[in-house]
Amino acid sequence: MHRRSARRSLENMRRLDIDPGSIEAIVCSHGHFDHTTGLDGLIRALGGRVNLPVLIHPHFWHRRRMTLPGVEPRELPTTSRRALEGAGFTVVEERQPGFLFDGSVLITGEVPRTTGYEPGFPPQQAWRDGKWEPDPLVLDDQALIIDVRGKGLLVMTGCGHAGVVNISRYARRLTHDRPLHAVIGGFHLNGPVFEPLIPRVLTDLAELTPSVLLPAHCTGWRAQQAMAARFGDAFVPNTVGTALTLRAT
Repeated sequence: MHRRSARRSLENMRRLDIDPGSIEAIVCSHGHFDHTTGLDGLIRALGGRVNLPVLIHPHFWHRRRMTLPGVEPRELPTTSRRALEGAGFTVVEERQPGFLFDGSVLITGEVPRTTGYEPGFPPQQAWRDGKWEPDPLVLDDQALIIDVRGKGLLVMTGCGHAGVVNISRYARRLTHDRPLHAVIGGFHLNGPVFEPLIPRVLTDLAELTPSVLLPAHCTGWRAQQAMAARFGDAFVPNTVGTALTLRAT
């Protein structure tokens, strides 16, 4: 599965005319394997010696498993620090916010969970002190922020395990209440645990008055339908290859 995912990542980059050699840094949203296996393909595409920084939260390395009622717990694949460093990555672990590219991109680091209703990922457990323990918060989940001049903040999530409202509010807090212009990425509102949250999440997002919502990955069909109905033209349907251009004014 890892190698197939890596090959698909490279094939998608080729079709989108993205040169892997143009990548200057990698920010991992969190440690789940569906967000990390493309690194293997990138290593091979760059000839086995990467020489790039990869920025992560310290919990990125945790052993984790899924626990669902009536199903045997399933351990999730983890990323090898030795493999990353052996390929030439410089691993940078940080919980706090940090900047890239001379301050033009802000990494949130660990996102405070303030809404009280965004649950993280309840089925998850982590291996700590010789035993499996509940680990629903996915504290390594982080996002990227760009302040587009004349428009406001562009927030890019991975899965959004921290909660898209938590992330968006934290982005404003980090930037002294700059307006929220666009949110792109996973909103994690799919499935029976998360779909009941859709009305409340959209109400809280509406209070932040985003001009663009471009959901992806784990957002879910019902959440996207609700966004389209509530936000009108601000909702942008997203597929592989969708391009969004935000011009500073």
